[in-house]
Amino acid sequence: MTGKRIKKILVFIHEYPPVGGGGGRISQNLCRGLVKSGYQIQVVTARFGESPAIENCDGVIIHRLWSNRKVQYRADFSAMIFYVLASFFKGIKLIREWKPDILHAHFAVPAGATTWALSKFTHLPYIITAHGGDVPGAAPEKTDRWFRFVMPFTYGIWKNAVKVVAVSDQTKQLAYQYYDVDMNVIGNGIDLDRLTPGKFEPNKKPHIIFAGRFSPEKNPLAIIHTLAKLEDLDWDCTLLGDGLLFQDAKRIINQHNLGRRIKLTGWISEDEVTEWFKKSDILFMPSLTEGLPLTGLKALATGLAVVLSNVGGCSNLVKENVNGFLVEPGDIDGYSKALRKLLIDPHRLLKFRKNSYKFSKSFTIKAVVESYTKLLNEISKN
Repeated sequence: MTGKRIKKILVFIHEYPPVGGGGGRISQNLCRGLVKSGYQIQVVTARFGESPAIENCDGVIIHRLWSNRKVQYRADFSAMIFYVLASFFKGIKLIREWKPDILHAHFAVPAGATTWALSKFTHLPYIITAHGGDVPGAAPEKTDRWFRFVMPFTYGIWKNAVKVVAVSDQTKQLAYQYYDVDMNVIGNGIDLDRLTPGKFEPNKKPHIIFAGRFSPEKNPLAIIHTLAKLEDLDWDCTLLGDGLLFQDAKRIINQHNLGRRIKLTGWISEDEVTEWFKKSDILFMPSLTEGLPLTGLKALATGLAVVLSNVGGCSNLVKENVNGFLVEPGDIDGYSKALRKLLIDPHRLLKFRKNSYKFSKSFTIKAVVESYTKLLNEISKN
């Protein structure tokens, strides 16, 4: 491979739109951007529902495989195991027929296991992009149980990758506690051409938005408890998504008599999420763990003020008291104080929204693609 320019990239990811959450959409943005830059991309991912088994989407060829996935928004351990098996055999077929130059795993687990096995079998090099939840300890509520079983197998996955990318400095530092490998930090990016802000006029009644899985690490119940402390103010709120805590959210909303002020939509399409963002004023994400969340990037691009937990890469998205506030995770009083500052001051809210939109220019997908292109060129030379 010495001196040969990389042109064909075979991507493995267990969650690619419309399946999964932010990590899948981040990889989708990257794949689209790489295609625009002249690369050929094929993606091997999981299938759910009526999604086509194979399709060409914006120049990206997508292969969707059965993996025993039970819900659209989350993959359990068995779905990951089935994905590794199915994607390995599909990968062998595509390597023989399409002859890619390199493999790229988004998430060290489970996709990294596939690329590690394929590399051993075919001698093709592979890259890993670690998004956060695939690092031990990054999302303990979600992954601690199965990391007890797979941890011994993950060392080889990280060690044998030709390059490892972390989406934030925080993800890199956490990974260093377990894996002694060199890592590049390439943040997530967003296609600003596909997103435009709504009107830069705060709603007469400020609208608060959340989008994500209703899972312990996203901490959606803290939103309800926080807003219960702000009943004296004018606001309404929409929570977009579904998950294990969805019924708990309904119950707590009713306990606080907030049914008329907080709306639950369930799982909706990405286009619908974007439309909700354009009608909103504030993104509120009280996560306990994060990488560099796409939801936060989308909030900047659509001109929303942001109130985020100070975890993972969230600090990269907030200029304190300029476009939003960072609050220590789980601090209900801290969340309510931050939101109150925005809800009682429409001029500050408008200023923060405009600042977010300006700040979004720092996270273009073009810059991310350039960083990956540089990385791929280094691999070609070496």
